[in-house]
Amino acid sequence: MTPIIEIKNLKKYFATPRGMLHAVDDVTLSIQKGKTLGVVGESGCGKSTLGRTIIHLLESTGGQILFNGGDITKLNNKELRRVRESMQIIFQDPYSSLDPRKTVEETIREPLVVSKKYKKQQIDEQIEQLMALVGIDARLRNSFPHELDGGRRQRVGIARALAINPQFIVCDEPVSALDVSIQAQVLNLLKELQMKRNLTYMFVTHDLSVVRHISDDICVMYLGQVVELSPAKELFKNPVHPYTKALLSAIPSVDIHNKMKREILKGEITSPIDPKPGCRFAARCRYATEACSNRQELKEISPGHFVSCCLVK
Repeated sequence: MTPIIEIKNLKKYFATPRGMLHAVDDVTLSIQKGKTLGVVGESGCGKSTLGRTIIHLLESTGGQILFNGGDITKLNNKELRRVRESMQIIFQDPYSSLDPRKTVEETIREPLVVSKKYKKQQIDEQIEQLMALVGIDARLRNSFPHELDGGRRQRVGIARALAINPQFIVCDEPVSALDVSIQAQVLNLLKELQMKRNLTYMFVTHDLSVVRHISDDICVMYLGQVVELSPAKELFKNPVHPYTKALLSAIPSVDIHNKMKREILKGEITSPIDPKPGCRFAARCRYATEACSNRQELKEISPGHFVSCCLVK
């Protein structure tokens, strides 16, 4: 079956006074329709940049992006407008991502008007349906973002993303700014919407407990590169890359009888500006050898489980 999203050797570099910053560097992966790929890693690893590059909020430096089997790497304005109807994003901060001068109704109305697919009466009906779908009370349609709590603001952002029936949505840390109880409500809403509309998600987060709850597959990134890619259950059951093990060991546990052994990382973080070939985690890895200075490739160690580490045979 053709994946809905397939990226091959994708790169996104930013020019700095000191050289080229390799935010996303040679990433290859795919997402099946109706599934959720969780993308995890510490701040600055390139996970948000990856999602934004796929949907063309940022233009790629190199590589290839395929959507439903078609190449969308380089698009003109007309083609980009068409593709963006099928690819949307839910932003991390539900307050700054909403226009403070627009009411709930106006925010949801905007993409419907821009699409030029609906008549006025159809737009009004769509707004009502979208508000009901994401759990926003009709009495709030004339409310401004500052009058809503964080959970309701994020629901507005979700309704806006769903307005023109996308197939693929990048969820860029959509619950990190919310209280724990509200996080659970929004996560359950996203899963419910996925089932109803057969949506495909790329779920970007640094919270491994969240990604375990919502993902079918998980991609672990470190300094712009994928170090491990696996089905979610397999990753938590059998983490292989030293960085993945360190991330999983940092998950808080409420089990007072079985203390988790923490993997404490030491050493300096490698600069992402014009990095040398080889493993970028080597400077912080207790198992590093001379072989780590060579170029690392993702190797399949079991069905669907890929690892980029010279220690894995």
